[in-house]
Amino acid sequence: MGNDLNQDLAARRDVLLHSPIIAIVGRSNDHYYTSYEVGEYLIEQGFTVYNVNPNIDDVDGQPVYESLQDLPGPVDLVVVFRDSRYLNGVVTDALQIGAKTVWAQLNVHDDAAREHALNAGLNFAMDLCIRTEHQRLFDHLQQG
Repeated sequence: MGNDLNQDLAARRDVLLHSPIIAIVGRSNDHYYTSYEVGEYLIEQGFTVYNVNPNIDDVDGQPVYESLQDLPGPVDLVVVFRDSRYLNGVVTDALQIGAKTVWAQLNVHDDAAREHALNAGLNFAMDLCIRTEHQRLFDHLQQG
């Protein structure tokens, strides 16, 4: 059974500390979109970020992959910026590539996907902004 990151703050902190490679499903190349901004924030914080979006070719010169299965290497955490109806499919794809965590951004919510992920052993967050949570949990480390 995976950890429900919405309910377990310690597990949420652990995931953010120990997930250096992140795939962002639904990453935009438009600087005004939240998925772009969150990706930039994660890169600035030292994470390796893979962009996944079949509708664009690059994000600021970095490659974009059509699917999680097309990524060049392993991923620790999958961040989801897609409509809720796609979340369960992303959970299935994350399991196939061996990811440890699926993190659905704000307004991305599907209880069936949550149960699927947790029962399959994935850590799972839903309707929660990874940037906001990272800032809240770790900003004090950067102020010294």
